[in-house]
Amino acid sequence: MRVRPCTFTLYHVCIKTRFKSGLTTMKGIVPIALVAVVSLGGELLVANESDLTAEELVARVLDQTRGLSSYSELTMTIHRPDWQRTSSFLVWTQGREDALIRFTAPARDAGLATLRKGERMWTYSPKIQRTVRLPKSMMSQDWAGSDFSYNDLARSDDLLNQYSLSLTEIDITDDGTVYTIEAVPKENAAIVWGKEVLELRDDFVLLKHSYFDQEMVLVKWLETLEIDEFDGRTIPKRMRITKSEAHDRWTEIVYEEADFDIDIPDSKFTLFALRDSG
Repeated sequence: MRVRPCTFTLYHVCIKTRFKSGLTTMKGIVPIALVAVVSLGGELLVANESDLTAEELVARVLDQTRGLSSYSELTMTIHRPDWQRTSSFLVWTQGREDALIRFTAPARDAGLATLRKGERMWTYSPKIQRTVRLPKSMMSQDWAGSDFSYNDLARSDDLLNQYSLSLTEIDITDDGTVYTIEAVPKENAAIVWGKEVLELRDDFVLLKHSYFDQEMVLVKWLETLEIDEFDGRTIPKRMRITKSEAHDRWTEIVYEEADFDIDIPDSKFTLFALRDSG
């Protein structure tokens, strides 16, 4: 049975469940450990006993890949119809807004770096030895020629600060519980998207992140292709972002190593550190 859309309060959301038996798929509503099903005026609603709001769910997803601080080694593959290239980079994060990203390979890109410090962001090119501060409006632009934006790689908190979040669906599958969250920009927010939709597991692993333009047309989506455990945390290991207008254009990033809640000096998130390739 498919549950029709419902209006919900802070702790009431629509739920969809799936059960597989042989070759038959049944859809229905059942009680589960942390979710109580109630019927109000003919509508089936769900009370989430974990009391996690949409904002809290998104915050947990963001923190899952950062902790209080983190160090990561990643590879990135940019694929186009007539070419493909792979690069490697390092990422240091502290808190929810500070991040330093530095390319290590190939040789021509080594030393290229991006620093985010609170609401400010800079890039550095060692070839011309120049530091450029980026306006906030550019943080949604493509980063390093890829299909990721600056915000994507810096794991920005814009979703928490610039959007109104709604928990719209809980999907119970054989693989666990999946939450769907709709993010709509707040009035006067400097956001290019009409809305964003996130799908995440009950262990706070992001499965899919879709971006819609002002006409609510899907522009691109980020999808987790592989999940693994790093330093005791379950996180997406391999993620691909694809643009709707060209499915043969995509970018993948793969975590090779990740450490969390480590000591990183504040000096790592400075303009001096941005320019220091050591």
